[in-house]
Amino acid sequence: MGKIIITGVDGNFGGYAAKRALELAGADKLVFTSPDRDKLRKFETSGAKLRYADFNDAAGLRSAFEGGGTLLLISMPFVGEKRRNAHAAVIDAAVDCGIDRLIYTSIVGAGVEENDAYEIADHKFTEKYIRSKGLNYVILRNSQYAEAMVSAYEEAYSNTGGVLSNNMGDGLMAFVARFDCAEAAANAAVGAGDDNSVYYISGPEAMTVSDYLRIASEVTGNDVSYRYVSDDEMYAFFDSIGVPRTTDGEWAQSAVNFPFCSEGMVTFGRAIRLGQMSNCTNDFEYLTGKKQKSVREIFQDIDKHRIGARTSTD
Repeated sequence: MGKIIITGVDGNFGGYAAKRALELAGADKLVFTSPDRDKLRKFETSGAKLRYADFNDAAGLRSAFEGGGTLLLISMPFVGEKRRNAHAAVIDAAVDCGIDRLIYTSIVGAGVEENDAYEIADHKFTEKYIRSKGLNYVILRNSQYAEAMVSAYEEAYSNTGGVLSNNMGDGLMAFVARFDCAEAAANAAVGAGDDNSVYYISGPEAMTVSDYLRIASEVTGNDVSYRYVSDDEMYAFFDSIGVPRTTDGEWAQSAVNFPFCSEGMVTFGRAIRLGQMSNCTNDFEYLTGKKQKSVREIFQDIDKHRIGARTSTD
């Protein structure tokens, strides 16, 4: 039986997924890869095999994936053609190495044809590419990270007079803890879930931004209210605080509370407003045997649920 290969263990998501996989499966079954050799060192004593994997180096990927049976492909953080090319390179290398089961971390809304949010196109492409290669697959369509909204909440409380303005309106989103998504991914990597299936990894309740802020304010004692603004106003706000429009260049370090790009955030908000990303399921519990964290629980333990540093490594 081939090894379980986990990509991107240098990141927040991948690092947590790797640690859980060690607990679930044991080091002898695992291979951890990263495009950053230095960050592989934190797993030196884990017992898992450690391999350098540059998604832009097809030959190197085949070497990194040698002996694999299952591959967890954690979506890259940059957006556009370079991400699609990187994901395709990983999938091609997996096929070349005889890997027969692939787990992919996609996004809620990827199954909605009319959803044209900036980041959705890459996930639609990758899902279709996986299916075209005849691999057994498990696709995990993750809801929006609650941690991203924690950052927006803290930005509003600290810098905008206790008013959070965005373009989501009354759209519903089942905000989910990032590490719950990583937990689901680790469980799927070690065998949970049915082959050739799509699972929606969501929080326990779909809610509006106003609902989210009410819960956050109750827990923290800080009063933050919601104000709807147009898509154009959202772009203008992000421009004003130095958030780049796209993920070209060193986008991840541009604005502390918003380590994303505005094209992603604005079009994501629009899709939520239009009801294209409202899936709320018990799939997390099916894959893990656990209950997902609620927004209330996240704010009760807020220090563990800030978005943290992201990387624009490509």
